[in-house]
Amino acid sequence: MKCSKCGKTAVYHARYTGRYYCKKHFNEMVEKKFKETVKKYRLIEKGERIAVGVSGGKDSVVLMHLLAKLREKFPFELVAITIDEGIAGYRPPSVEIAKRNAKKLGIEHRIYSFKEYIGFTLDETVEIMGSFEKGERVGACSYCGVWRRWLLNYAAMDVGADKLAVGHNLDDEVQMFLMNILRGDIARLGRTGPYYEEIHPELVPRIKPLREIPEKEIVLYAVLNNIEVDLSECPYAVEAFRAEIRDWINEMEEKHPGTKYQILRSYDKLFPLIAKTYTKKTSELNRCKICGQPTTGEICKACQFRLQVEKKAREKGLTFRVE
Repeated sequence: MKCSKCGKTAVYHARYTGRYYCKKHFNEMVEKKFKETVKKYRLIEKGERIAVGVSGGKDSVVLMHLLAKLREKFPFELVAITIDEGIAGYRPPSVEIAKRNAKKLGIEHRIYSFKEYIGFTLDETVEIMGSFEKGERVGACSYCGVWRRWLLNYAAMDVGADKLAVGHNLDDEVQMFLMNILRGDIARLGRTGPYYEEIHPELVPRIKPLREIPEKEIVLYAVLNNIEVDLSECPYAVEAFRAEIRDWINEMEEKHPGTKYQILRSYDKLFPLIAKTYTKKTSELNRCKICGQPTTGEICKACQFRLQVEKKAREKGLTFRVE
């Protein structure tokens, strides 16, 4: 295979366009998508302080490297945030990878843990709440997703960030869209688009510079550029509804190259209408009676989950929380 641009040996075939890329032109293609997304939605302004969520996985680490490269020509501050959920055998190695990458790039790095800010690690939560298979609890990803979002916002506020960059790639965006459609959660689609119609002053705006880049291109970019990333899968991923959606979308992409981009384009066309019609205005949001973060009810979902786990722990006579 020869590169469609220069004729050199190709390292990648983008089936959705039919084009082949050598290492140089593949890197240029990925970086161009990243820069065009930032520019199109004005994701970063000069002088802003950008927090980047870095788990140590491929998406977040590659995002940190691309932001660091962009910072060389476009002045803005960058700080890395890692959330340690407390998953034995999985999270500790990836936290170290996040540390090494941040140090290599000369980026300030802070770690926030479920144990310190929620009171329970994810492993402890699963142990307390019981069996997923027996219907004793919701999937681990439900607790993790809610608490991660809560803690990421807390951390971004804590470091004084203007925006929070997260490593959601094309596959993530498409999966999110279809998951919420199937769940009937249309309102959420109005809060997870490429930009915000409006944002509560105590919610740090999230930006997704990788949303136009397929997952496999991010993996290859890391490999070709010798970027250390953690490619292991979370042990709780088997409980996730997302995994089923992912497999179906990948099957459709294999049969019909370009399907992922077509779904993303459909979402982007619908987003402005959904955001205006279904999303609550910031003036309509309440403050959680427990933590103070914005919420649609009296108590935010993160605190609701925490109270449930605390109650179950007391019932079982378990003491995990660190006061």
